[in-house]
Amino acid sequence: MSLFKGPMREHINGHKDLTEASELFVVDPGKTVSIPLFAGAAQNPKVLVAEGDKVAVGTKIAVFDERNVVPIFSSVSGTVKGIEKKMHQSLKQIDHIVIENDGLYTECQPFGTIDWQSASREELIDFMMNAGIIGCGGAGFPAYIKYKFAKDVQILIINAVECEPFITSDYYLTEHEFDLMLTGILAMKKMAEAKEVAIAIKKSHPELISFVQSKLKGVEGVAVREVPDVYPMGWERTLVREITGKDYDRLPGEAGAVVNNATTAYMFGKAMVKGEPIVSRVMTISGDGVKKPTNALVRMGTSMHEVVEQAAGGYAGEDILLSVGGPMMGATMTTDAVSVERQNNALTVQLNKPAQEIACLRCGRCSDHCPSGLQPVRISQAMKSKDMERIGLLQITSCIECGMCTYVCPSKIAVTETMRRAKRAYMAFSKK
Repeated sequence: MSLFKGPMREHINGHKDLTEASELFVVDPGKTVSIPLFAGAAQNPKVLVAEGDKVAVGTKIAVFDERNVVPIFSSVSGTVKGIEKKMHQSLKQIDHIVIENDGLYTECQPFGTIDWQSASREELIDFMMNAGIIGCGGAGFPAYIKYKFAKDVQILIINAVECEPFITSDYYLTEHEFDLMLTGILAMKKMAEAKEVAIAIKKSHPELISFVQSKLKGVEGVAVREVPDVYPMGWERTLVREITGKDYDRLPGEAGAVVNNATTAYMFGKAMVKGEPIVSRVMTISGDGVKKPTNALVRMGTSMHEVVEQAAGGYAGEDILLSVGGPMMGATMTTDAVSVERQNNALTVQLNKPAQEIACLRCGRCSDHCPSGLQPVRISQAMKSKDMERIGLLQITSCIECGMCTYVCPSKIAVTETMRRAKRAYMAFSKK
């Protein structure tokens, strides 16, 4: 880590105006949905349906119960066609449950409702686990884990920062579904046994801040916290540092904080009040690579191709880059025949405009702006000489692949890609 740190962040043109005022487009998932049997670190799913079975919206079709418990629910009503291997967002072929959509969207209630005020902390944590509430800001980590092991929490931080360019899905839900979001927030506060809650929103959105403040009148222990319009303010470590003034080594709990995404709070609130799992979600489809940027309601298992074609009017060119998430940290897809999942907050489509690289100027901007305080130039040098021990000493595993180093590089070098390769190489070296 650098001895003398630079700003470790940067204002980035957010292009939020493309979708902030858009009406919500409801995507038709089509004749079939393909729901991935994937849940991050959780492994060995138990499939609860068979070919020919009838399912409703909300039917539990599979569950992971090794390491982390993560149930998966049907997003449509219809008939199970079977299990097929398909391309996944991990760019690997994995099993998907394919369901023929009958177009009726007949619903079932897979679990009951719960009153957060009368329920115990333990009952709420179990409810969150069995409802399949995962982090909806992109990571997809099972949310109940944060609360199960929470200890000495001073503050619960609700992340409504949306620091990635183009994305406005959290903003949309904060504005249009705040009552359910607040229910989720208050239950999370109880689960964390936190003394206070800070809802973090960028200073550049005064109207949204005023709206939330008006909804919080009379609510004790919950307040809006305005944060700077810089990237990556939405990263846990940056956000905790901004709000608490503290750093930590591994987890926010070391700084007395728990952090959850605003959409996650909404999904939790909806599950408690309505008994509904995550079967659909609001996503932003934006960028100069689509014809009509917008926010859209998308059912899980819908192909990205359908989402772009219906919600955004199709692609604005032939040579495009399709990213799941934002343009900075999103994963670039090699095909749009990939299913949408619960953690996906956006599809960002950009026209491919290759930059002309020049030699490194040794300006140090990448080091100054790295939110993890790393030194990308030195890591690149060590990577060229294949000095894995040196790469480890330079703390490559702390890299979050945020894209900042590439963004600020005046030489237009794809620094982040070098960091990504160095990180993978070092992790493989460490396992030997």
